[in-house]
Amino acid sequence: MAQYSQVRHVMRDGHLPSKRPRLLFLAYPFPPATPIACVRTWNVAKYLQRLRWDVTVVTLHPSMWRRVENPEAVDAEIEKEGIQRIFTDHRWRWLAPNALNTPNEGLTWFAAGLCREITQRVGIDPHIGWVQAAELACSVLRPGDVDIILATGAPFAAFILAKRLSTRIGCPYVLDYRDPWTGSPHGARPVRSVIIRQEAKLLRNCAAVMMVSPSWAAELDQRFGVGSKLHVVTNAYDPEGLAGVRPYNFGHFAIVYAGQFYPPKRVISPIMAALRGLKDTGDVGAWFFHYYGGQEDHVRAQAKEFGLTERLILHGRVPRAEALAAARGAGMNVVITSVTEDDTPRERGIIPGKLFELLGLRAPVLVIAPPHGDIQAIIQVSGLGYSFPGNDIAGISLFLKNAMQGRTYAARDLQAYAWPNLAMRIDTILYEVVQNTTRDKAGSTVPHLRSRDY
Repeated sequence: MAQYSQVRHVMRDGHLPSKRPRLLFLAYPFPPATPIACVRTWNVAKYLQRLRWDVTVVTLHPSMWRRVENPEAVDAEIEKEGIQRIFTDHRWRWLAPNALNTPNEGLTWFAAGLCREITQRVGIDPHIGWVQAAELACSVLRPGDVDIILATGAPFAAFILAKRLSTRIGCPYVLDYRDPWTGSPHGARPVRSVIIRQEAKLLRNCAAVMMVSPSWAAELDQRFGVGSKLHVVTNAYDPEGLAGVRPYNFGHFAIVYAGQFYPPKRVISPIMAALRGLKDTGDVGAWFFHYYGGQEDHVRAQAKEFGLTERLILHGRVPRAEALAAARGAGMNVVITSVTEDDTPRERGIIPGKLFELLGLRAPVLVIAPPHGDIQAIIQVSGLGYSFPGNDIAGISLFLKNAMQGRTYAARDLQAYAWPNLAMRIDTILYEVVQNTTRDKAGSTVPHLRSRDY
């Protein structure tokens, strides 16, 4: 739709105005939308803009999302940072009904459901309808307007868009994997070979690749031979965004889990089993398990199975600020990657983004993860908690008991996981690509900008 093909704070006399390197950031999820992916996309844009870049974000128009938070305040913050936006439509919103505004009843909903089933079976990205709309929204851009394109996925339709825009505008593109694509540990169906070949082609033609965990990066390299183009850039926490979070006073020892589950691998059963043992002993004072999120049925069923219904408090989906306050006020926060003992790169590489916000809050953390997972190294370095395999119920129970009886955990130096420092790494990756591209075109190196403009 034409009304979404607009550029916010971007064009002056028909051109993108800047003597700084110009980054086109393809970020389908972006504030004021609420998916957890927006934490990464916002901080990448924010801190790159503060370094040496002029950042233009190509993102879905906020009116497309089912849930947004504080849009006026977000607009003001984006404008203050000097970040530019190109808003897009989504032609096939009915393929992604949970997050987007779509009809949810009648024949339209029934027909859309059939289409979703078909597209899932053949491996079509439910966000593919965004690509054509985003291309139209970016038609205002001409060769020379952009120095480099950064695409973040999922959705991996953003990678397809990056290649198309790269060809038309004539600049390199970089791929940022927040999760694996054809190697997802949560994939419910086998991936079609045509999708794997598509990923291989996009990786072959890109200038650099970023992956959020070492194990996932190693597997991507093993499968596709990415080589020196591959970089590990984890998620992180924003010191500014967390500085004003005040702890919620629960009035008792609160065990908090916020976020999603992916049965049968990511479930709450090990925590419930451990808590049942504590309930039976009855010597650790008042405590309750609090769940923040949209999968209350799963938590309720597990609590009932383990006889903990009276110890359960369900909060549903809440604003981000409320979830952060709960995390800071919790006696213990729970992070689960997988309750299985699968020692594969796909399982070892899972590091939920919310872990880094807990680190930034200096909040105590109990991790459930397979042995040798990448998350274990992070939690050990942080000093804020411990990681257990899902079958170590006795160990989990003792850990929680000690915390309830007053054991505390002091954070060590966590600056390596702060967004200002992670953004510096991304800055280096992107700028080297721009330099190399200019060198290849002109036969000589471009004049180097100051190492840092902050």
